[in-house]
Amino acid sequence: MEPKQKILVVDDESQITRVLRHILTAHDYAVRTADDGVAGFELFREWRPDLVLTDLQMPEMDGLELCRRIRSGSDVPIVILSVRDEEETIVEALDAGADDYVTKPFSTNELLARLRSAFRRAPKQEINVVEAGSFSLDKNAHLAKLNGIELRLTPKEFDLLDVFMRNPERVLTHSFLLQKVWGSYYTEQADALRVLVGSLRKKIETDLSNPKYIQTEPWIGYRFCLSNDQ
Repeated sequence: MEPKQKILVVDDESQITRVLRHILTAHDYAVRTADDGVAGFELFREWRPDLVLTDLQMPEMDGLELCRRIRSGSDVPIVILSVRDEEETIVEALDAGADDYVTKPFSTNELLARLRSAFRRAPKQEINVVEAGSFSLDKNAHLAKLNGIELRLTPKEFDLLDVFMRNPERVLTHSFLLQKVWGSYYTEQADALRVLVGSLRKKIETDLSNPKYIQTEPWIGYRFCLSNDQ
């Protein structure tokens, strides 16, 4: 049995999210919801949905900013669902990275057709299972292992290990790693990266005073080293 396609719904109107959850689950989609852009972006990073359905006008972070942040590191389909039907607003949303724009009120058949169309246009998924030395990582299952033993990682530790495993033996700069893990808006937070690297090291290294896998490149970044992996 094929896994259900996952849709993240982001809207600050609880009645709308309830209706959308009912419609989408009835058509065999897996659904999770968030009531503002900040919560939506965090859930996007943790849950890895196959499509994002979002409103524009929301507290904390609006739909346009949510689109931009998602687009900084993902090609997942994004469909805007909004009461605003001005041409300038629609163009701005599409320029921000949205794939389609549905105006409220909407019919169920139209919405489902737009979603099917967005899924058809979606780029092929990246390789979700990665192996590097003694490490293996499955993004769909959110499962990472070292020597066959599961690693208990936080979402950001998982993302950082994923970047390292896809770029073994390369010097990765602080800004590159920050962009890959946090997004293009967070390229100057070196302290946050240092803390994250430290927490990941505690879970994969046997000697923190002499790390085997995550090597520090002073003033530049880090290297994920597998040459001594036995």
